[in-house]
Amino acid sequence: MTNSPLLIELAIAIPIVLALAYLIARIIRRLFGSRLRLEIRTMTIVSTLGISIGILLAGIFFYGLRLWMPTTILLAFGTSLGLSFAVAGLAAALNRGAQEIDVAAVLSAGETDRVEFKETARWNVREDKKDARMELAIAKTVAAFLNSSGGVLLIGANDDGQVIGLHRDLATLRTPDHDRFELWLRDLLSTLLGRNAAALPRIQFHGSGGDAVCAVSCPASPKPVFLVRAKDGGSTDLWVRVGNSTRSLGVDEAVQYVAEHWRPSVWTWLSGKPAGV
Repeated sequence: MTNSPLLIELAIAIPIVLALAYLIARIIRRLFGSRLRLEIRTMTIVSTLGISIGILLAGIFFYGLRLWMPTTILLAFGTSLGLSFAVAGLAAALNRGAQEIDVAAVLSAGETDRVEFKETARWNVREDKKDARMELAIAKTVAAFLNSSGGVLLIGANDDGQVIGLHRDLATLRTPDHDRFELWLRDLLSTLLGRNAAALPRIQFHGSGGDAVCAVSCPASPKPVFLVRAKDGGSTDLWVRVGNSTRSLGVDEAVQYVAEHWRPSVWTWLSGKPAGV
């Protein structure tokens, strides 16, 4: 009975490649900081692709190279780092013109129909424990902004506009940093609102560590966003902004709201914006 060296090498290489790709992604995120809005998993995919391209180039231009030879490893690492840096640089350049939220001005103006403050996103301050109801409240607010005229959700600030920070929420994560918090928040929105809706908000952090504030800038959605309560997707709610509060609409109200808010028009087609914006 003989073994297959190529399959054994592949089995060993896959987890090592994924770990290396994640490390490169973390390095790039650290280098670019807040200028880079791409998630860590997106950068991990990019760096994995770079490793694959590097190995391919080694096989094409260097005869007789094996997977674990220094030349192959260096070429794979260099190609991955170069591709990741190029993609991150392009993404940062595209986001350079995006308007930064003036958190101080938003806090000073207070809550409105387009601004909401949440002290925490996961931690129940009164009961002093992690609470899924806090997470649900975050999803409701984001859905309401998306279904209305857009708005900004500030996490880490109380109702009086005082900065509290994210330290309690960060403490609930395995890796207490902003990258992990954004990843958790995207996953939460994807689960409760759907992937398309979860991709719409722009997430920014203002401040460092646990003293930071997370600003979730929500544009008006081009189509209705429903919050899914049941795991089977059988129970959905339509949340909207009414004044400076978030409200769930009944079936009749939701039907009428959708018909009026997303009423098709010539302006809608030309501008690419939903009606009512």
